[in-house]
Amino acid sequence: MRIGIGYDVHKFAAGMKLVVGGVEIPHEYGLAGHSDADVLLHAIADALLGAAALGDIGLHFPPSDPQYKGISSLVLLERVRRLVTAQGYAVGNLDCVIIAETPKMSPYIMAMRKNIAEVLQTAVENVSVKATTEEGLGLAGAGIGAKAAVLLI
Repeated sequence: MRIGIGYDVHKFAAGMKLVVGGVEIPHEYGLAGHSDADVLLHAIADALLGAAALGDIGLHFPPSDPQYKGISSLVLLERVRRLVTAQGYAVGNLDCVIIAETPKMSPYIMAMRKNIAEVLQTAVENVSVKATTEEGLGLAGAGIGAKAAVLLI
């Protein structure tokens, strides 16, 4: 059994699409990053890579590489899945939390779970996604960004 932990954070920026869990969410701001800045999928990718002792997302998809500019994090997660399965591992289950004051994530969580399960080739029942706020504290609480954390076994 292997355990991985993933964590990611991105600032909100005007003129960007907000994509979380592979779902485009209507909002006045998106998350800034080299790819689509999907904070949840980046945290999942890091958890998978960590569990397999394969480094982190920045090692495999460096922000300095123009081929990853604007790329869908669903594509990156698929590539991570292939790296991990090539080492003989499979996803047992994921427990994920998105931390953001706005927008409300609950209407999109089932779609996120389905996207993640499809890419990782596992049952949706193996993918837990929750959302919370920081009650006005920190980066997410101030409404200037979002975070995600993941534990997988």
